[in-house]
Amino acid sequence: MDRRRFLQGMGGTAIVSVTGCVTLLDGDDDYDIGMTASAYTPDQFTIEVGDTVVWENTSTRAHTVTAYGSRIPEDAAFFATGDFSNTQDARDAWAEDGSGGIDNSEQFSHTFEVPGEFPYVCIPHEQGGMIGEILVEE
Repeated sequence: MDRRRFLQGMGGTAIVSVTGCVTLLDGDDDYDIGMTASAYTPDQFTIEVGDTVVWENTSTRAHTVTAYGSRIPEDAAFFATGDFSNTQDARDAWAEDGSGGIDNSEQFSHTFEVPGEFPYVCIPHEQGGMIGEILVEE
């Protein structure tokens, strides 16, 4: 199901009740995964083959989205902000001049055409644990 279309069909607002609390969620967000100062939110996201995931930098720090190329399915397309062809090139470019980073409010998207597990990382914040995973189901 298209999450954005579902929320828009509800008028842009969903009401969630948890242990007596009511929270209003703004359905106007046009991204699936946000990037906080040191985490992807959510850090694990499940989609179906053919779905596109949109990440948005919601913090003031520059971030990357870089697939762990050796850990994605063999026949899957590599993905990374900065359009690098592999993880090492993305790491080298970040170390050299910060290439591949996206700033506040910038977005990155990727369409997943192969089922499987797709772990990825924010290169400058990897040591702090900024790692995510896309689970693609058929």
